[in-house]
Amino acid sequence: MNSKIKEIAERITGVRELLGITPEDMSRDLGISVNEYLEYESGSRDFSFSLLYEIAIRFGIDITELITGEIPKLSRFSLIRSGEGLPIERRKGFTYHHIAYLFRNRMSEPFRVVARYDAELEKQPIHISSHSGQEFDYVLSGQLKVQIEDHTMILNPGDAIYYDAHNNHGMIAIGGKDCEFLAVISSSEYEKDEKKEPVD
Repeated sequence: MNSKIKEIAERITGVRELLGITPEDMSRDLGISVNEYLEYESGSRDFSFSLLYEIAIRFGIDITELITGEIPKLSRFSLIRSGEGLPIERRKGFTYHHIAYLFRNRMSEPFRVVARYDAELEKQPIHISSHSGQEFDYVLSGQLKVQIEDHTMILNPGDAIYYDAHNNHGMIAIGGKDCEFLAVISSSEYEKDEKKEPVD
C-alpha cells in the first residue's frame, strides 16, 4: 500500500470523525457509494485530485492540509520559484504542482500541470470528472484536447478556456508530446453565497 495514500486516508478519517460526519453523509455529499468511500478511507483506493478537492471543501479546510498535514501560514504573499511547488500525483499521466500552497485562505487553487503524452489514450474516450467551482486552463506548451460534456476542443500554446467545473470534463495531451498548462480552480464561496436565505 502506498504510504502517502495511507497518510492522506488517515487524515481524512481523523477530520471526518472530529467533525462528527458519518461515512454515509460523506458518500452522499461526494456522490459515491458508502463502500467506495470507505475504500478511500482505508487507503486501499487512490484519490483523484477532484475528490480531494471536494473532501477539503466538505471539511472546510485547505487541501494542502489534507495532502501534507500542514496548515498554510502565509497571508501577505507567497513566492514559488520555477520548478518548485507542492507535487501532487493524483491522476495517472498527470503531474500537478500546487504553486500557492503556502498561502492561507486562498480564493483559488493554482497548479502547473504536465499531462503526459500517451498514444493509447488518443484512441480511447477521455476520462471525465467534475468538481465544485470554476476552472481556468491556459496552455503553456504542447497541445491539449479538452472535453466538456459533449464539446471537444484542441488547445494550443497561448489558448485558454474557462468553464463551470460542475460539468463533466477531461483532457489529454495530443500531438506526440507532453502538454504543460496552468490550471486555476476557483473557490466555491460563490456557491455558499447562493444558498443563503434571501434578505427581506
